[in-house]
Amino acid sequence: MEAIFKDVRCRLRDFIHADVKICSRYNDGWISKIYNIVEAAFRQCSTVNHITGEVHFLDFLMRKRTVVLTVLDCNFMKRKKGISRLLVKWIYLDAPISRARAVTAISSKTKEDIVCFTRCDPSKITVIPVAIDECFQPFAKEFNAFEPVVLQIGTAYNKNIPRLAEALNGVKCKLVIVGKLSNEQHQALSRNSVNYENLFNLSKKEIVDQYRRCDIVSFVSTFEGFGMPIVEGNATERVVVTSNTSSMPEVAGEAACLVDPFDVSSIREGIRRVIDDAQYRERLITEGKKNRERFNGERIAKQYLDIYRHLATN
Repeated sequence: MEAIFKDVRCRLRDFIHADVKICSRYNDGWISKIYNIVEAAFRQCSTVNHITGEVHFLDFLMRKRTVVLTVLDCNFMKRKKGISRLLVKWIYLDAPISRARAVTAISSKTKEDIVCFTRCDPSKITVIPVAIDECFQPFAKEFNAFEPVVLQIGTAYNKNIPRLAEALNGVKCKLVIVGKLSNEQHQALSRNSVNYENLFNLSKKEIVDQYRRCDIVSFVSTFEGFGMPIVEGNATERVVVTSNTSSMPEVAGEAACLVDPFDVSSIREGIRRVIDDAQYRERLITEGKKNRERFNGERIAKQYLDIYRHLATN
């Protein structure tokens, strides 16, 4: 998120003066939350205050007319039950949404979830997607249909590594996973005899290089607020296999092979199809070139500027 909004600030440097404020305490308990809320009230400015990241509650004591709140996803709600769920819903959604003057969501799916959980007026929420980093550029590479390199970005629980491992059982390929694997994930990959390499702590340049080296970008997550690897794969002109759920169909459009992330056979069939069907691969790559344009950084920065100007002048 820091990189995303640093890019927005950079593009708007001729139109706004931005001060970046970072919470002094890590958000790991009630005391730190209260401290950060009070601190935010004292550090707020008089014109526009944009809250990014999963610290929505910072606006509790801020001037409502100045607050823009960005919500990335509502995935935290799925991890809670009972009283804990109600409390988290109030702290992270109900109260912050009602306190903010403007709300942005990075996908229509996130907006839909916010409205579902809070029953707020949908017109209060503007969908502004994430811009593609300009370091992701087309890079020509002949597709290796004999033993393709499959790139997986991320290892969090929603990235669906165990099902991906099972789907690749018997598929001749090399899986490159960016992000530190857990013991359970290592075991799942070994159990399914997957030829894999695990890389982590990579620089941006090194990550771009992995996109260039791969043949297929696999992103069969069970849940995403957005799904940046889809667009990064499109921009590098690699064929993408992703999920037919959450925000991913919205982000991918016609530029990816959509599969059911909860069905191992569906994942396997999708990967096999892009390996075996050259004409299908080329169609997806062609659509990817078009899809990239939807996430133009200048256009996205202008959407934020419009919101900032509205709050500053009304």
